[in-house]
Amino acid sequence: MEQLVFELAAPEPPRLANFLPGRNAELVATLPRFVAGQLDETGMLLWGAPAVGKSHLLGAAVALALEWGLAARLVAHPAELGDADSTAGNVLVAIDRIDEADVASAARVFTLYNALKQRRGRLIAAARAPVAALELREDLRTRLGWGLVYELLPLADDDKPAALAAYAKGRGFALSAEVIDYLLRHGRRDMRSLLATLAALDRRSLATKRPITVPLLKEWLQRELEWERPAPGAPTSG
Repeated sequence: MEQLVFELAAPEPPRLANFLPGRNAELVATLPRFVAGQLDETGMLLWGAPAVGKSHLLGAAVALALEWGLAARLVAHPAELGDADSTAGNVLVAIDRIDEADVASAARVFTLYNALKQRRGRLIAAARAPVAALELREDLRTRLGWGLVYELLPLADDDKPAALAAYAKGRGFALSAEVIDYLLRHGRRDMRSLLATLAALDRRSLATKRPITVPLLKEWLQRELEWERPAPGAPTSG
C-alpha cells in the first residue's frame, strides 16, 4: 500500500473535463463543435505562451474525436509528418509546435491542409506566436489565418483558488482554503503542475486513508524536491 503513490503523479490524459478554462471559455465551448465538423472551417490555430495549455487542448481534441468514432491523429511536432499523411484519411489532425516547422515539414502541413479542406476534414495547430509573427511560408500562414484563431490566456492568479477547488470537487474530494493557499505559495504555479499535484494528493489520500491536509501536501512537495535534487556526484549543468 505504501508503494510510492507519487510515482503515479503523471498528469492525467488531456481531456476538456480536466482543463480549467478561466478566460478561455469561448474557446473551450467552440472546440467540440469544431472537432465535430459543425463549423464551416478547416483550420483552428491556438497560440500563446508556454504552459498555458495548448498541448493539452490538442490532445483533448483528438481524444474527443476518437471518442466520437472519428479518425484523428495527434502530431507532437511538424517534423513527424510524412508525405502519406495527406492521404491517410484522418478527419482531424492536430499539430503541436507548428511554429517550429522547417521548410520541408511546412510544405507537408500545407499539402495536408489542402487535402483536409477538400475532404471536409479539420486541422488544429498550436504555436507560441500569433499568425502574423509565424516564420512560415506565406501561403501556409495565410491558410492558418483563414480559420479560427484563439489566443490561449493563462489562468489569472486570482482565479486559481476557485478553479482548483472546482477541479477537486469534480474529482470527488474537497480542498480547504488552507491547502489551496499553501499550494499556491509553495508549489509550482503553472496549471499543469498544480493539477498533477492535486491528482497525486488524491491518490495518496486514498492509499493512506488520510485526508488532504497541509501536512500531506508538505510531504508531497518535499518528496518532489528530493526527486529534483541531483544525486551525490551526479553531473550538473552550467
